[in-house]
Amino acid sequence: MTIRILLVDDSQAFLTAVRRFIQSMDGVEVVGQAHDGREALAMAEKLMPDLMLLDISMPELNGLEVAKRMQSWPQAPLIVFLTMHDNTGYRSAAQEVGAAGFLYKPNVTAELALFIERLVADQCHPTSDVTLARKLQND
Repeated sequence: MTIRILLVDDSQAFLTAVRRFIQSMDGVEVVGQAHDGREALAMAEKLMPDLMLLDISMPELNGLEVAKRMQSWPQAPLIVFLTMHDNTGYRSAAQEVGAAGFLYKPNVTAELALFIERLVADQCHPTSDVTLARKLQND
């Protein structure tokens, strides 16, 4: 089973780099990319990805607001925040909106690879999204 990923960031250069990195991995597919929070919500509703890689600081709606709105969705994707702002305030806010992960952009390739490998492995041995999110947050 392939994990479907939606990329969301207001930097086209960052989206391109992350997309290329993800496309080199097995078991994952980038199904779309959005440049702001409103576009992210519309695309997530349409594409129904398994995972959303979401920037925190964006125009229109920030990533935290996007995640908060998606909490009420019956099948919301797992959310991993990607940010240049690695601080306890953002980490706490990410946990409050149910994020499965929080990755600092300068370290994104190594951390994202590990996260995605775990998701792919979990697809072979399924657990609930909640269990997976808790495992990833505690590691």
